[in-house]
Amino acid sequence: MADISWMTYIMLILASYRLTHLIVFDKITEFIRRPFVKKVKVETAEGITTKEVPTSMFGYLLKCYWCAGVWSAILLGGGYLLFPKAIFVIILILSIAGGQSIIETFVGVNIKKVDYYAELQKKETHKLKTKWKN
Repeated sequence: MADISWMTYIMLILASYRLTHLIVFDKITEFIRRPFVKKVKVETAEGITTKEVPTSMFGYLLKCYWCAGVWSAILLGGGYLLFPKAIFVIILILSIAGGQSIIETFVGVNIKKVDYYAELQKKETHKLKTKWKN
């Protein structure tokens, strides 16, 4: 068994995260999931929405991020142990994309918070102005 440096280990984690997200959530891989899921209408408190439901065990594996994460880890980790030079390029690209998506998530959440608080402040300012006019 090869020794894996901490940097390679982190890269494998990020690559597995990105590959899992790519399989389970991304629009670009929807064509892979589509044959194994069906859309059903679900009634919620907000109204009727459409939800994708797996039609088979393979469909469940494609929709379950825990399951897909295990298989991604097996594929990338095993691939690295068996063919380190060949798979390293894939790991490098996926780990960069995985790190970027994590950073983007935090940035996106903070941008939404700033927008939310700015809108809230506008409403409060408008209320105060209306109150002073009366």
